[in-house]
Amino acid sequence: MNAHEQFIAFMTILRKEVARFMRIWTQTLLPAVISITLYFIIFGAFIGSQIKPIKGFTYMQFVVPGFIMMAVIQNTYGNVVSSFFGTKFQKSVEELLVSPTPSYIIILGYCSGGMLRGLIIAFLVTATSLIFEPLAIVHPITTVAFVILTAFLFSLIGLTNAIFAQKFDDINIIPTFVLTPLIYLGGVFYSIELLPSFWQKVSLFNPVLYMVNGFRYGFLGVSDIGVWFGLTMLVVFIFIFFIVNLIFISRGIGLKS
Repeated sequence: MNAHEQFIAFMTILRKEVARFMRIWTQTLLPAVISITLYFIIFGAFIGSQIKPIKGFTYMQFVVPGFIMMAVIQNTYGNVVSSFFGTKFQKSVEELLVSPTPSYIIILGYCSGGMLRGLIIAFLVTATSLIFEPLAIVHPITTVAFVILTAFLFSLIGLTNAIFAQKFDDINIIPTFVLTPLIYLGGVFYSIELLPSFWQKVSLFNPVLYMVNGFRYGFLGVSDIGVWFGLTMLVVFIFIFFIVNLIFISRGIGLKS
């Protein structure tokens, strides 16, 4: 396939993905807004008012970037894993495998759909948060870089899960037993400086911590970890998962009947 044909293939997959989650927006977009509203009511009005400021910010201001990043991670991952596994379950993925579409175009098409959903969610959640708590983005480029790279990474991870999943229950294992613990222990609701020394060191092994803190640095200008290290780690993980997915799809691992 020449470059123009590859672009058409990419846009076809992307349009299909966008149409899929926009068609059922009440299930794919609205729940994130409802969830963030409940978080603000609970942590803002009920709990946050009882907690002293963290790093010079109110508790609600401190956790807003974590809420946004949490929504992005969950939705980018969920979009790709459910969509690609659905394609695999219906056997239509075999049509992609026998077509001249390069494997990297398939990956970019599905992941771009997941990223677009994640970025729309990020916008909606940010807009909702501004109703409850005024915020200003201190470092816009850093903020955009972290949200895009994080969305891309978890789209790739969702694709990996979908490739190996054999039944619908398999696509819920990683979110339930891996993603949720990593997110809730990744500094979304607290600064690791509040933890005992031992648990601070343990937290440093949680990759989500670097994503949340990098995004928080973009919003507020404060972070518990090195921002450049977090960006580097994201790029490295993206490279690894992209290559892994490229090998799996090129060889039809987990996809062929």
